Amino acid sequence: MTEDRHSRFRDAHSDRDRAEHVPSTPQTRSPAYTLAFADEEFLCREELRPVRLQLELLKPQLMLDEKGIESTIVMFGGARIPEPAKKDSARTQTLAELSAYYDEARDFARLMTEESLKSGGRKNVIVTGGGPGVMEAGNRGAMDAGGHSIGLSIVLPHEQAPNGYVTPDLSFNFHYFAIRKMHFLMRARAITVFPGGFGTLDELFESLTLIQTGRMERVPFLLFGKDFWEKVVNWEALADAGTISEQDLDLFRFVDTAEEAVKLIENWEPAPPRDSLPGRER
Repeated sequence: MTEDRHSRFRDAHSDRDRAEHVPSTPQTRSPAYTLAFADEEFLCREELRPVRLQLELLKPQLMLDEKGIESTIVMFGGARIPEPAKKDSARTQTLAELSAYYDEARDFARLMTEESLKSGGRKNVIVTGGGPGVMEAGNRGAMDAGGHSIGLSIVLPHEQAPNGYVTPDLSFNFHYFAIRKMHFLMRARAITVFPGGFGTLDELFESLTLIQTGRMERVPFLLFGKDFWEKVVNWEALADAGTISEQDLDLFRFVDTAEEAVKLIENWEPAPPRDSLPGRER
């Protein structure tokens, strides 16, 4: 991070460094003496949760602003989908078949990054969850094009390090799912969703709900793999039951190839947020 100081007061870095070199005494060894902003145990206290939430929102925001990143292309999708060369190790036959979407995700990210580079890599930057599977394919495709990409990792009991294709200084790590989701969507120019499991479904429906309810402006919302999504979710049944409206089915599109997705994004007509919710008029 850069720091443009406009204050005549002594800066925090200097005081933190100086405090580490004071004589060792019972007083200076006491946790009470540690500067509050340099005290990890203090920052992890339950009462400091509001501060930690703010920090997780602020740190990536500042760093992305410093990189000049204006908009992103979101790629959600399953961590368990292997690349085709490794599909024989897939846990199920269906996962092996879904490996085709690894290549589609990689091609899509490459095509979008080639377009992004025309703006100096400031617009339409690929962002993934930073993990394996579809996420890896997205970051890998951006690297194929010679561009950078963002990874928004989260600490999980079983999770490994970010995939090796995320741009290192755009590789972020989160404790709070909610703040991570905000960073996925705050700059979103388009949202793409590839086959996946609980995490992908969560991201799909939370993002779609924000658009449905007018909390977020409409952006291209593309579901890769029509056969998969129509098997997993009975969209028409929701509309027939009246739990969503027929107009809600128009909030997203199905695609099967990278080229289809790019074409839809390029020709998408901007639309403002909804000011009413179809089917719930009073």
